[in-house]
Order: sequence, then C-alpha cells, then structure tokens
Amino acid sequence: MGPRTNDRIRITPIRLIDQNGEMVGIVETDEARQRANEAGLDLVEISPDARPPVCKIMDFGKFKYEESKKNKASKSKTSELKEVRLGRSMKIDPHDVGIRVQQARRFLLEGHKVQLVASYKGREMAHREIGERLVNDVINRLLDLGKLEAAPRLNGKRINAIISPDKNKIEQWKRKEQAAGRKARRGSSCSAPSPFPRTPTRRATSSAAGCWGRWTSRGRASPAGARTGA
Repeated sequence: MGPRTNDRIRITPIRLIDQNGEMVGIVETDEARQRANEAGLDLVEISPDARPPVCKIMDFGKFKYEESKKNKASKSKTSELKEVRLGRSMKIDPHDVGIRVQQARRFLLEGHKVQLVASYKGREMAHREIGERLVNDVINRLLDLGKLEAAPRLNGKRINAIISPDKNKIEQWKRKEQAAGRKARRGSSCSAPSPFPRTPTRRATSSAAGCWGRWTSRGRASPAGARTGA
C-alpha cells in the first residue's frame, strides 16, 4: 500500500523533516502540508509508529522510483540454484559438454550456485564410473570460479553435485581477463599500421632504388633517359 502522503495523513501534530533533510520539529499537519505545497513537493509519512509520527517533505514520485530500483537490484543479487544437465553420461558429445561448462561458468560469474546432473538409463547403471568421471571432469573445469559445496552423489539414476561461486576466485579471474585484454590491445596496436605517413629510411630508399633498377633493366626507359630524349 505504501506510506501515507499529503491529505491521507490525518493525525496531528507531526515531527517534520524538510526537503533538505533538516529537522524542523513538531508542527501541525496543515502547516507541514502548506510547506510541501509551497515547495512543489509532497508530505510523506516515513515513521508512522513514532509518536508523533515522522513526516518528510520530498518528491514522492522520485522516491517510489528509487525504491523500485533498489528492490530490483536486491532481487538480481539473490543467489539461485541453477541446474546444468549433462545428459546421459555415456552418450553426451564432448562438444556438448563444453557448452554445458560455459553455461555453468556464466552462472557462477553471475553469483548463482550450479547443480550438475548426469543421468543413466537402463544398463548404463552398470557403468556408473563413466558418469562419475564426467561430473568430476566438469567440476575441475569450474574450480577456478567456485568451490565444491556438495560432492558428486548418486541419487537413483542421477549423479548430482553442487558448486557455489567463490568471490575471491571470481575477482582473481576477472583481473586476469582484464590484464589479458590490455595485453592483447597493446599487441594489436603495435602491429597495426600508423595512420600518419612515415618518412622513408635509408634502407627503405635503397631498397626502392634497387627495385627501380631491376624494373629499368628489363628494357624500360629510365626517367632521366626519357627527359634527355625529350
């Protein structure tokens, strides 16, 4: 329902805080509403259980917008348990395993826990070690971002394991990626041609002269000869 505002505030007197955050003190509610109207703002009850209740002069629309942003941010930071299915352990393709690993890494970087699931069907239960090796291999490929919270465990015809994100490892991984990106950018800038014309060096000039000499030796007239003939 939200806090009471303006004419919905019936009790009087109130303890008033102005739009600058300064404590005005105890005033009549009508006077507080008049102050809010003169400032083009709203009178909002922020502590209804206090006696007298505490009200503040503010932009209520802006207040609601900022509160909604805070709520969305807190929800986005909530850790969830994301399931990554490795399929039937004896039939999954290595390429598909790589896709699942990248998916799990993305979940860990977003702060979510990851539950790995490998399943068996029929006679595959006689070769459970294949699924165990698969799950352990995926775990090892994720330990640079997380830590093993629940070791692989057989539950019916499924093997489950849980990995939770490790903030220190994730920060370390991000720093390495940033450093690698800067190094790659420096390398590309060294190999890229300069946008400005360069003055030919002596070696480059002599090399060009040699090329011109080879070209004229094929029977072509040199520039000097052309001018002389003219």
